[in-house]
Amino acid sequence: MERFDTVVLGAGAAGMMCAIHAASRGGRVLVVDHARAAGEKIRISGGGRCNFTNIGTSARNFLSANPHFAKSALGRYTQHDFIALVEKHGIAYHEKTLGQLFCNDSAKDIVAMLLDEMAQAACGLRLGTTLEGIERSDDGFAVRLGGDRAAEILCRHFVVACGGKSIPKMGASSLGYQIAGQFGLAVTETRPALVPLTFGEDVLAGFRELAGTAADARVACGRTSFEEALLFTHRGLSGPAILQISSYWREKQAIRIALLPTHDVFASLRAARQDNGRRSIANTLGEILPKRLAAHLADAHGWAGPIGDASDKKLAAIASVIQGWEIMPIGSEGYRTAEVTLGGVDTSGLNSRTMEATAVGGLYFIGEVVDVTGWLGGYNFQWAWSSGWAAGTAIAERSPPRS
Repeated sequence: MERFDTVVLGAGAAGMMCAIHAASRGGRVLVVDHARAAGEKIRISGGGRCNFTNIGTSARNFLSANPHFAKSALGRYTQHDFIALVEKHGIAYHEKTLGQLFCNDSAKDIVAMLLDEMAQAACGLRLGTTLEGIERSDDGFAVRLGGDRAAEILCRHFVVACGGKSIPKMGASSLGYQIAGQFGLAVTETRPALVPLTFGEDVLAGFRELAGTAADARVACGRTSFEEALLFTHRGLSGPAILQISSYWREKQAIRIALLPTHDVFASLRAARQDNGRRSIANTLGEILPKRLAAHLADAHGWAGPIGDASDKKLAAIASVIQGWEIMPIGSEGYRTAEVTLGGVDTSGLNSRTMEATAVGGLYFIGEVVDVTGWLGGYNFQWAWSSGWAAGTAIAERSPPRS
């Protein structure tokens, strides 16, 4: 029977961050993961460059049944703290739009940084290792591991950092929620988030010819809206604006799309009519919209003839369609392509400062498995760093120095 102060289930962003800090005062920490390599979701994120945080991160960028829960961890370990760690390791990075920070070279730099920090803290790491069972013991937990490194372990602290259901081809599962249920913690409804939306055949017929076309848009659902690009696909709509709104969309809800949201389309059409009235409406729209999209809209709505023949009333109607388009998704592409899982372990059963289960001392839940879900743009990684830090530092304070 092996003994550790802490066992962390999941060698992802939150799990590795937690392990680093849990071992900072000499506690014996072991990280286990079923995968063959640590940080696989980090490696594939951001097109291989890892959008590792957002300089504008605050609690308002997250969805949760308790919108205040994330404030403590995010406020005590901030995006600036993680940026300082990145800079300490000499990782070059750059800012893209809306405060998103990416590695200049590769997401593997972030994985290597975390592994290096784990090594310095003398954390153990066992890959290709599965959790076969966990039970309460006299002074903590009895853990049974299978796979390449089968073992029986006793630990004082057990941290669930195995993520949610998104991207099952990488081994994602509901294991974290099952552990929560085993110990009596509630789990809120889970669903795919930051995911492309799909549509019925009546809408898709028009979208297919536009596949690959992107346009600036404001996409709204209920009272929430995002201004970023949307992308037409063979299956529906994707792109940042759609991924963002997908976290708020529910079945039988329409979404509203305003193309060219910062543009006065009516004024542009009137000016074009004055400048060259012989041009067709479709060609005129092609000056302010992607040409394929302009041609599709003109054909779909019967906007024929030269723009010089169009009255102000007609131009206003065209502008209204372009900036007031309402459509009904029938679903999403699901966990297969979802970047994160919305919902998770109910925060009402967790301590917001330590991420420890209030009714089960020594049991912690961090990262995506918790009902805290960020917007697109580096926010979910920051939650992983912050929640991992919160649990890790709390554990370190309770762990005796290594003899």
